[in-house]
Amino acid sequence: MAKYNTKSVKKKKLGNYPHAMVVFSISLALFVIGLFGMLLIHAGKLSQIVKESIEMQVYLDRNLTQVQLDRLLKTLASKEFIAYKGDTAQVRFVSKEEGAKAFLDETGEDFMAFLGDNPLRDAYALKIDSEHSTSVLLKGIKNDLEGIDGVYEVQYVESLIESINSNIQKLSILLLAFAGILVVVVIILINNTIKLALFSQRFLIRSMQLVGATSFFIQRPFLKRAAWQGIVSGIIASALLFGLMQYAYHEITELSLLKDEEQMYMLMIALIVIGCIIGFMSSYRAIRKYLRMSLDELY
Repeated sequence: MAKYNTKSVKKKKLGNYPHAMVVFSISLALFVIGLFGMLLIHAGKLSQIVKESIEMQVYLDRNLTQVQLDRLLKTLASKEFIAYKGDTAQVRFVSKEEGAKAFLDETGEDFMAFLGDNPLRDAYALKIDSEHSTSVLLKGIKNDLEGIDGVYEVQYVESLIESINSNIQKLSILLLAFAGILVVVVIILINNTIKLALFSQRFLIRSMQLVGATSFFIQRPFLKRAAWQGIVSGIIASALLFGLMQYAYHEITELSLLKDEEQMYMLMIALIVIGCIIGFMSSYRAIRKYLRMSLDELY
């Protein structure tokens, strides 16, 4: 008889639970987290692009032979701090004639006309990998390069690098702090949503206790359903986020330069996992609370 009553209570409970409201609320909360996650991903990609745009000018000794230039190129390309585009090391040869032409284009002054000679040196322009773009590492890289045979001098805009790294560090700290606050707020929002949904079921939980159901038997359907609702909400939030980002990439062409599909898919998986875990834990806490309440407290 107790078993029959327990099943009846479970059927009644399943019919009264506000599924749509819970899924909608969790989906909205996860979507907000996803939007901020995409902001972090794009900010990180932008930071990487800015760092990899840093160039070092390696000025060479005069009158180097082609064999020496080729040897220098191989030596520079083999360095671990060189950025790569695909399988190609970002090392570019700039002849002194190209340097003079670039100076003329930028300033409109032809210094060769009154000097009668080109005082510039041949150089290699190196793009540095983003992981080696800190001020300390760049100074070490400069010392390393200046020790190579055939290298006259190494230059880079040190003040600009320090300013870029400082601003990126400050922005990263600010974004991470805001992300932490946002995650806490969303967890509280989802937790309260599930607690409110279960509030209307508190007497049914007590009824199941009265007919002899164990705590595990009572909790199991609630927890299972909460986990599935979290997964469904994560999928909905991920789909909305994916659609919004595809629209943004289509409308703003420059934004597609910051696209990182691998990280975007990882974020979507994270949203599904977060929804499942928060839904499960929130339901567990709420049910445990109602199981321990006295009849007077339930009212």
